[in-house]
Amino acid sequence: GKPPEVLEESPSGWGVPPGPGANSVKKRSWGFLLTGVVGGTLVAVYAVATPFLTPALRKICLPFVPATTKQIENVVKMLHCRRGPLVDIGSGDGRVVIAAAKEGFTAVGYELNPWLVWYSRYRARREGVQDSAKFYISDLWKVTFSQYTNVVVFGVPQMMPRLEEKLELELKDDARVIACRFPFPRWTPDHVTGEGVDTVWAYDLRTLRGRRP
Repeated sequence: GKPPEVLEESPSGWGVPPGPGANSVKKRSWGFLLTGVVGGTLVAVYAVATPFLTPALRKICLPFVPATTKQIENVVKMLHCRRGPLVDIGSGDGRVVIAAAKEGFTAVGYELNPWLVWYSRYRARREGVQDSAKFYISDLWKVTFSQYTNVVVFGVPQMMPRLEEKLELELKDDARVIACRFPFPRWTPDHVTGEGVDTVWAYDLRTLRGRRP
């Protein structure tokens, strides 16, 4: 006679053997899960990385480009024998402010990108200068810089004319402005150091005003 059908034992008892459709469903489930994990990871990476790689939304585009080691050295050279509080306009990941704090300055960085500000605060704490290196989320056009005697800016050509006017109105005679990558269009620098992308220009407000008729 015909042999009896053999049943497979399942955890809950006896049942029929799984057909080809069950394997297909299982494969689809794993495919959906893998797609969800990969997609979620990409979204998370994009959310964290995008603020570091693209400029914040603002009228004048000021992208984040990390300062080179040589640029930092040139900025510190221009601060030699200087005193008073320092501000970095568009402080990025905080490396200029942290370097100034290590030189004994009370240094502040203003940056519109919140991710960079939080990262800068973390770096300052890691370097042990969190008491003298502070970072704030702010649009540079909404900040008054009159309380600072040392101003550092990594700008772009489109913003320099307007920033030149703002700083000349707000800063006192004993202030020094240090421009990196791009000089101010109408000011004549008192000191220049470095070359190429690492060039740094220093402008003393007393000298600038003394040249005016």
